[in-house]
Amino acid sequence: QVQIVESGGDLVQPGGSLRLSCAASGFSFSMCAAVSWYHQAPGKERELVASITSDGTRPNYADSVKGRFTMSRDNAKNTLSLQMNSLKPDDTGLYYCKADFLLESYWGQGTQVIVSS
Repeated sequence: QVQIVESGGDLVQPGGSLRLSCAASGFSFSMCAAVSWYHQAPGKERELVASITSDGTRPNYADSVKGRFTMSRDNAKNTLSLQMNSLKPDDTGLYYCKADFLLESYWGQGTQVIVSS
């Protein structure tokens, strides 16, 4: 059974940092065509934050997070991480992990990040 679970969301002050994690079961992130993090702000559509493709060595980032967020993949632990620094109120929302595996896209349930003083 394919399952993705995100964790690490929290309430943080502007300028602070958080590290989100995504764990997979039933498949390996290393076998995915792409793995990604998405952000859905309140009342807005889900947007791509960062992604790593199977043939890529470096993540691609949305302009809004370049220089602040870092995505990484640990194949041994079968996890993804999103290190978020210099957080802004606009970063508030749900963060989702997505894996493109065998022509299907699998999503986690999301983890909530609130950036507020």
